[in-house]
Amino acid sequence: MDMKLEVVVISVSDVDRAKDFYTRLGWRLDADVATGENFRVVQVTPPGSPASVIFGTSITSLTPGSTQGMHLVVDDISAAHDELKRLGADPSEVFHDAGGVFHHVGTDARVPGPDPQHASYSSFLSFSDPDGNGWVLQEITDRLPGRLDPASTAFSSAEDLSNALRRAAAAHGEHEARTGAEDPDWPDWYAQYMVREQAGTQSPA
Repeated sequence: MDMKLEVVVISVSDVDRAKDFYTRLGWRLDADVATGENFRVVQVTPPGSPASVIFGTSITSLTPGSTQGMHLVVDDISAAHDELKRLGADPSEVFHDAGGVFHHVGTDARVPGPDPQHASYSSFLSFSDPDGNGWVLQEITDRLPGRLDPASTAFSSAEDLSNALRRAAAAHGEHEARTGAEDPDWPDWYAQYMVREQAGTQSPA
């Protein structure tokens, strides 16, 4: 049975302020429903994310700002930093961890700058909403094998798909150079390459 993460609930002290903050970052507003003065639900979704975030009135007993360490994935941490700064999110500088690919709690063991080898999963930045709910952005450029189901390949945006096609085209050009012949079945090769790349398995020969 599939169990896909759908919603993360966070607590905020001012619903309208939180709504303005997240929508200013470009998060899609999915719902803003109130059934009275004491019950309101706002749902927003980060760009390209299959899971959403909910906050509002009388929907959680958490203390506002108490949710920490929520992760968002990007493929260019420096570009993400610049975008968040432009949109007023006041992000931290990009950092990597002194001890490995994940990061310590809080700001412990943070080393300024991206991972020196630019390894996937190894560079981060953080930001908080107006209540202090804490987000971490993690740069992932190549998924480890087995982290994605090859039977459920998906692309989060037209740009994501376009970039995957460009990588497949470059790899296919190298394939044709190796074989010394034009490949009439290039659409099949592209499809196999894109599915296997996303799943982190071996590319077609």
